[in-house]
Amino acid sequence: MFAYDLRLALLSMKRHPGLAALMVLAVALGIAVCTVTFTIYHAMSTNPIKWKSDNLYAVTVDSWDSKEPADDDQPEMPPPQLTYRDAVALQESDVPARSAIMFKSDAVVDSARKGTKPFRAILRVTTADFFGLFDVPFLYGSGWTDAADQGPDPVVVLSRESNDKAFGGENSVGRTVRLGDQEFRVVGVLDDWSPSPKFYDLNNGSFGDAEDAYIPFRWGDVNELQSIGNSNCWKSEVIESAQDFRNSECVWIQMWVELANVKDRDRYQAFVDNYVRAQKASGRLQRPLNNRLFDVDQWLDFNRVVKRDNRVLIGIALLFLAVCLVNVVGLLLAKFLNGAALTGLRRALGASRGDILRQHLAEVLIVGLAGGALGLLLAWGGLAGIRAVYEGNHDTYENLTRMDLTVVLVTLGLSLVAGLAAGIYPAWRIGRTAPAVYLKSQ
Repeated sequence: MFAYDLRLALLSMKRHPGLAALMVLAVALGIAVCTVTFTIYHAMSTNPIKWKSDNLYAVTVDSWDSKEPADDDQPEMPPPQLTYRDAVALQESDVPARSAIMFKSDAVVDSARKGTKPFRAILRVTTADFFGLFDVPFLYGSGWTDAADQGPDPVVVLSRESNDKAFGGENSVGRTVRLGDQEFRVVGVLDDWSPSPKFYDLNNGSFGDAEDAYIPFRWGDVNELQSIGNSNCWKSEVIESAQDFRNSECVWIQMWVELANVKDRDRYQAFVDNYVRAQKASGRLQRPLNNRLFDVDQWLDFNRVVKRDNRVLIGIALLFLAVCLVNVVGLLLAKFLNGAALTGLRRALGASRGDILRQHLAEVLIVGLAGGALGLLLAWGGLAGIRAVYEGNHDTYENLTRMDLTVVLVTLGLSLVAGLAAGIYPAWRIGRTAPAVYLKSQ
């Protein structure tokens, strides 16, 4: 029966190809606009490590000026980063299953391999737990050990892209590369890994790619590596060296911990609060006690990764789709009423109102699916256009404009719903019409 309904629907569309094309295009335009906005919204709002996000916490301490908040828009919140001294001190706790402190730097990488050129790499200067904390996948080797952190040992983990540049994609574990003036031994090569949003460091671009190389945190001290990430200072201090900067009240270190359960979370919260109380007694951290642990979803919300404007754009896109559907309703109604004589003949030959409704809804479904497929193509072109316009921010917009399976399925589902929404009234209207009226006129 369904195949028969589809055949009738296709014959009906074939009789009026221009009108059918116009309806498909109207649906496609509305679907394309919705798909583009939903793709960007979906990329921004996705939790990239949802399988363990309830156990991961960003650590914050309210170390800001006692007279003013760190953020005027969120005056009740602490700064999103830590001072160097606070991060190192909080790292000493044995409560977390894993913990990592980190910052962003850079260096020139030279493998001295024939046929390769040195290249600038973005570094993540961090501690050994970084890789286990965030379930980072490895193509070759592994991360370094806690002992390598203490040395610090001259070890490095390369991203897959960096390994391709430096070693042509070969297994480079055990080989050496030069980062600046220092030689480092490769202990691991990451597999493809670029979480979006880049939740572990939202201070330095929410949708950029992951770093090119990773080295032990203490190399920041030994080589006096400069942070190229976001740094904020509230206090006027004399800073003439890298050590002065590390001793300052500037916030520039990110810290994450993994806590197995609520009990451990409460224990670690108490550890942080007690540390801050001790600092208050020594004259630091004079703001009211306001140290917070944010899980991943709370962290994305706190950092306003999905801004209010993005939610508004979703609403505008849906309104545009509604306008397109109103036009489709008018076109369908005109088309169905124009073919009412044929519908009346079917009724006279024994078709029920339900049969007529079903036959016309089959045509509506075809219009919806065709509009959805065309809308996907238009959306793909629109997203490609956005990437081309913002070519200078390729990493950011590549992640934001990537259409995945979820977006495709939602688009096709939305097109079906849109088609039904537009066609239900015209199909019902023609099904309710008395056949005798049209048969007499023939």
